[in-house]
Amino acid sequence: MTSDAPQHIPLLRGPVPLTHLLLRHFVRSGDRAVDATCGNGNDTLLLAELVGPTGRVWGFDIQQEAVDGTARKLAARGLEERVTLVAVGHETMAEQVEAGLSAVVFNLGYLPGGDRSLITRPETTGAALEQALDLLAPGGIVALTVYPGHRGGDAERRLVEEWAGQLPAPLFHAWRMGQTNVTADAPYVICVQKGA
Repeated sequence: MTSDAPQHIPLLRGPVPLTHLLLRHFVRSGDRAVDATCGNGNDTLLLAELVGPTGRVWGFDIQQEAVDGTARKLAARGLEERVTLVAVGHETMAEQVEAGLSAVVFNLGYLPGGDRSLITRPETTGAALEQALDLLAPGGIVALTVYPGHRGGDAERRLVEEWAGQLPAPLFHAWRMGQTNVTADAPYVICVQKGA
């Protein structure tokens, strides 16, 4: 089956395009944002484009391979001046970043094409999520792509859902978004917006 969708309409194949759709709505020129898990650099690149020349992005990853790959991707597009890449865990976010962020994005799990034994872990992700909420500006979002289908992913899924589920409304608006025509362990999005 071929798609008849116009080229300007994104296809929502999986959670990452959905997250990018959200980021395009919430991040503006001059904003500040964080990619808490650089991975292959696609989220960092999008954020760098969205914040424009007057904005700032911080990108975190514990794997130097991910940081280096992200740096190359940014340099190829001339966006490296907008981004500070930090080769440390996202649980140190509050030490590196000032408050007033429009978005913090997490793509949990492991580096695509990398060592699958090096994964995000509930204890560091939980600390990073708490810091992200403190660093958000009113109206800002934390967007997480959750991957329950890999070893260790289910424990992290439980942590993220418990964290989002206990946030007090109307101070925060927490959403779970995922495809219904996929397997139960398919990745999905959790999005939390800080109330105004």
